[in-house]
Amino acid sequence: MIARMWRGWASAATADDYQRHYESEVAEHLRQVPGFRGARLLRGADGEEVLFTSIVVFASMDDVRGFAGDDPGRAVVEETARRALTRWDERVTHHDVAVDLG
Repeated sequence: MIARMWRGWASAATADDYQRHYESEVAEHLRQVPGFRGARLLRGADGEEVLFTSIVVFASMDDVRGFAGDDPGRAVVEETARRALTRWDERVTHHDVAVDLG
């Protein structure tokens, strides 16, 4: 399994908007991707901003490409997310899941 990690920051005023977007639109899209194995959205304070860390698990890198396209390291940030976030990582990282206690 492959964990895809990405970070984005929002102001306190728009953080809830981003979280709602992730819970609805992102979740709906991910559930349609073959090989999707689950996702977590972490939320924490980062100075004056709210930091979100998304961890999405796919069965394989081929499944990641099914989600992200030919450049799997490119962040997928929809327009709704761009309006809620102040900044985000343009690139993601991928990691082999070494231990899964879920």
